[in-house]
Amino acid sequence: MSPDDHPGGPAAGDAHPFLRAATAGLRHHTRAQAPDEAARPTDRPHLDTLHAHLTALHRLVDQLAEHTRPERPAAGRHLATAHTRLWQAAESVHAAFHLLPAPVGDGDCHPERLPEGPPVLTICQRHLAAVHAVRRKTTAADLAS
Repeated sequence: MSPDDHPGGPAAGDAHPFLRAATAGLRHHTRAQAPDEAARPTDRPHLDTLHAHLTALHRLVDQLAEHTRPERPAAGRHLATAHTRLWQAAESVHAAFHLLPAPVGDGDCHPERLPEGPPVLTICQRHLAAVHAVRRKTTAADLAS
């Protein structure tokens, strides 16, 4: 059996190979964690990466909902609900990130060494950009449900 024939691998004529690869990467990451790593509390870089994934997925579901809604309103509503739930997940991961202690040596951060700025600002900038997109399309009542 070739990798292309594997149910989790890319199929011939696959229209979404990168999305399939991202899903496979998440599955691999989940399985690859050693039992002692799973018992350890998560760290800030891990949550930062997870937040980046959630916000990217949030944008994708938003685009899908926009394109689906005119032709299939019921499916569009379900995608809009998924869009809201993904935002709630990203919001919670962002909050958890700030509740974790900063790594030793993070206090003397040198932004000039990191072109994108210190890691704590990267997640916040990404989150603020997502907040603006959410507020344009979602009501406070939708987010509270």
